[in-house]
Amino acid sequence: MKQFFIWALLCVSTIALAQEDLTVSVTDFETQKPVSGLTIKLFNTSRNIALQQSTNVQGKAIFRNIPALDGYQVVFEKTKDYSAESSAILSVRSNQNPNVTLVLRKNATQELQEVVVSSNSTSKINRRDAEVSFEMKAAEIQEIPVEGRDITRVLYRLPNVSQATGFYPEAPNVSINGANSLFTSYLIDGLDNNERFLGGQKFAIPSGFVKDITVLTSNFSAEYGLTGSGVIDITPRSGSNKATGEAFFITRPGPSIDGSSSFAQRDLSGNQVKDGFARYQAGGGIGGAFVKDKTFYYFNFEHTTDVKDNLLNVPALGVAETVRGNNTFNYFSSKIDQSWNKNFRSSLRANVGIIDIERQGGGLEGGAAFPSSANTQKRNSLLLALKNSYNFGKISGETNVQYSRFNWDYANPLHSNDPQVVVRGTNDETLAILGHPGYLFKAVENTVQVQQKFKYYLNNHTIKSGLNFIRGDHELFGGGNPNGNYTVKLTQPQIDVIRNSGIGSGLSINDIPSNATVVNYNVELRPASFGTHQDIYSAYIEDLWSLNDKLNITLGLRYDYDNLSKGGSNKGDYNNLAPRFNFNYKLTNNSSIRGGYGIAYDKINYALYSDALQQNTKSADYRTELQQFIYLGILPANTNLDAVTFNGNISANLSNVGYLQGPSGSQLQSQREGAFSNERRILNPNGYNNPYSHQFSLGYQVQLDENKLFFVDLVHNRGENLFRLRNLNAAAEYPIDPNNVIIRTPAQADATRPIPITNGTATINGNTVTGVARNVVVSETEGKSRYYALSLNYQKARGNDNYSYRLNYTLSSLKNDTEDINFRAMDGNNYGNEWGYSINDRTHNINGIYSYYPFAGTTITLAGLLQSGQPINRIPLGFGTTDLNGDGSGFGDAYQGNSDRFPGESRNNDRLPWSTTFDVGVQHQFKVSRNNKIELRADIFNVFNAENLSGYSNNATQSNQIQGGSVASGLFTQRNASPPRQFQFGVRYLF
Repeated sequence: MKQFFIWALLCVSTIALAQEDLTVSVTDFETQKPVSGLTIKLFNTSRNIALQQSTNVQGKAIFRNIPALDGYQVVFEKTKDYSAESSAILSVRSNQNPNVTLVLRKNATQELQEVVVSSNSTSKINRRDAEVSFEMKAAEIQEIPVEGRDITRVLYRLPNVSQATGFYPEAPNVSINGANSLFTSYLIDGLDNNERFLGGQKFAIPSGFVKDITVLTSNFSAEYGLTGSGVIDITPRSGSNKATGEAFFITRPGPSIDGSSSFAQRDLSGNQVKDGFARYQAGGGIGGAFVKDKTFYYFNFEHTTDVKDNLLNVPALGVAETVRGNNTFNYFSSKIDQSWNKNFRSSLRANVGIIDIERQGGGLEGGAAFPSSANTQKRNSLLLALKNSYNFGKISGETNVQYSRFNWDYANPLHSNDPQVVVRGTNDETLAILGHPGYLFKAVENTVQVQQKFKYYLNNHTIKSGLNFIRGDHELFGGGNPNGNYTVKLTQPQIDVIRNSGIGSGLSINDIPSNATVVNYNVELRPASFGTHQDIYSAYIEDLWSLNDKLNITLGLRYDYDNLSKGGSNKGDYNNLAPRFNFNYKLTNNSSIRGGYGIAYDKINYALYSDALQQNTKSADYRTELQQFIYLGILPANTNLDAVTFNGNISANLSNVGYLQGPSGSQLQSQREGAFSNERRILNPNGYNNPYSHQFSLGYQVQLDENKLFFVDLVHNRGENLFRLRNLNAAAEYPIDPNNVIIRTPAQADATRPIPITNGTATINGNTVTGVARNVVVSETEGKSRYYALSLNYQKARGNDNYSYRLNYTLSSLKNDTEDINFRAMDGNNYGNEWGYSINDRTHNINGIYSYYPFAGTTITLAGLLQSGQPINRIPLGFGTTDLNGDGSGFGDAYQGNSDRFPGESRNNDRLPWSTTFDVGVQHQFKVSRNNKIELRADIFNVFNAENLSGYSNNATQSNQIQGGSVASGLFTQRNASPPRQFQFGVRYLF
């Protein structure tokens, strides 16, 4: 069946078809009824496009297969019955089907001799379907204060989108509807741009290559899938007959002029920076035509260098030095469009990202990592996409093929062949960290996507269907250090020798005395790469049924299958049928009501599958433990141990070795069998159900005049089958009386496990085995979430005024019983006690953007973001441990449910204060010649220098969202704060 599906998909992909349509509705001003049989024309002067269509019995003319460009205008030329009319200038984005209304006046009512733009025409509301989406165009992006031309910083300005708290520094920073940011779907021109190991963008597209950004937050078409959260689709820039472009330079001088803060901030990658930080950016873009009206191009290149200082401070070795490092971000993008004829065109797009994030040694406040331990995180990406589109007769469609590659080397060592050496002093204090970073993590993903879309047009039906196939080949080289990790302890005379040598920050592993005492030696026993391929098959069909000139009904059905859902079973999750239904009813020419319901299935992050391989083993003792779980009924009776186990990474530990003389991993293979582990994983023998959400929406839209738009949307999402962890060997639940706290010891907890653990061993069927795990963890899909939101939006375009603005207010609530693929219950597997507000929940979110144009060439923009406080998880304080139930998972800095909560407190039942941030951007353009300008710009972020403790992108382990003590105690430890007032300056040459 699957082979047939692939062959069918590849066969249809030899046909090239298109998708963007523009629907024009023509209405008589006096009768308010549709007018049929009229000729409507569509022009785009940038590419000399001139098309015409006739209106049908519903007064609608559909222009099919049009490029996603700015600069369209709909024109009706004067006839004997009606005066001439035209629309305002229109923009069409990727995969968009916009609608335009022309209201025609009889010649007897208004005699006009020329085509005019009427305020009664060009309704900007969505009168086609119930899609809840929000858009921002390039011109708007260029006016808003944006740090480092990073488009993700723009998305916070849109309704139902907020800054996300992630679980690692580089986690994507955008949450839609409060959901985990790893499950947001990123597209470029409708094609996949998702890093599938964890989530987020493969290629972080810079603003210079963006025509517009669209965020789909609810009730979107069956064409979109693989996310229960939302979709971010970026339409890239294209060339025209006229050569245009830009060259720019931007600098953020940093602390020398910024407001002061005692807390570290974050660079564009999400990593912390502090002293000496500065940013320099340069680049440019150019677009035009290789062949007029036929072949168009746009090229863009942007480079960023971050300069950052760390402090290396080890008094015992007489070292106190500043260690400078650099981050570099390089993004190259290109797009070539070929118009073969009126009905057939192609485009070729390439995106290349080369990113190096340096860990140069030292630390933000001082550290013992010497420059010899430096390493660089690499996040390199490549996307090559070919799109072909055409139409014939009543059929149009699109065929797309894309190859992409993502290479994520989390810690590429400066000295790749060295071991890691951690040097301790006489009091066991850390004096130095040298050599290798101590671990490996290099994930490589090669992905091919084939996408086929069709549309078939009838009188009052537009039927679209499509097939999509994505194959991602994953490979991970991970685990411990194959060169070995040494922990050594020095005597005072040895320390004195190093101090007196004057080597300073140049200290390396070869400068440590050969007779240093080795406290521990750890080496990876399986330094090998492993992985598998992830195949995702998708199909959809949808009918837009125009019942009359007022009511549209959309009926759709989508199907997705992900082969990773098979897990450790013999079959996958094949029943992912997702119906979609919505309606749009025209109340007047300028208002409508819309609503709908749909199911959207989510993707499976490869990390979930990879973790189950990496943290696994096929050792005989471990299989014995798993077999005992089958006997106890904890695992299904039909569990196939060969299918759920894998020889993953494991390290050996020794203490009686000489310095730099430790045996290799190949010499210690015998230790694999009997090695005890605190935690191991298996693939789920039942497989994995794809997470999904039920999405409900109801909205009202009204265009108050040509430049003012108001809309309100009610949204409810019900998430099901969300990922979380289940511990097969969990300690028995241990409810704690808040009025009489009695701490359970780890030994006591171990005795209550289904397979008790005693001193790193287990007794199974009368036999003592050591190669077992205290915790045996499996991913399950049993989590739930509930999201409710009311979004109010008011927009005013500039028009003939000297100002414009956007205002939106979102009132929302999100509760769940899991946050992430690695979320686990605090006590045993009791997820009933985990129901609470999400880490990304926002009750109130107020966004405002106001632009003022005092005179020609000058723009002043004020952007305000006000958010109510993020939830706080209250953990134990004053008990001598955060692990009150003794199960070993009381990590004080963890936010994924690992830490115990303060007795008597529920999860996330406290809040941080509100966050209020105002940014200002001022720019002025000087005309150099007729078509050339120089733009000077200054941005001030957090202009009032507010110290916000909430509402900013951060890593959960460093967040203020973890606090010790009860709510009533009022105790608060400030770990972080949003950036203080910061300045950014730029100059741009436009031609």
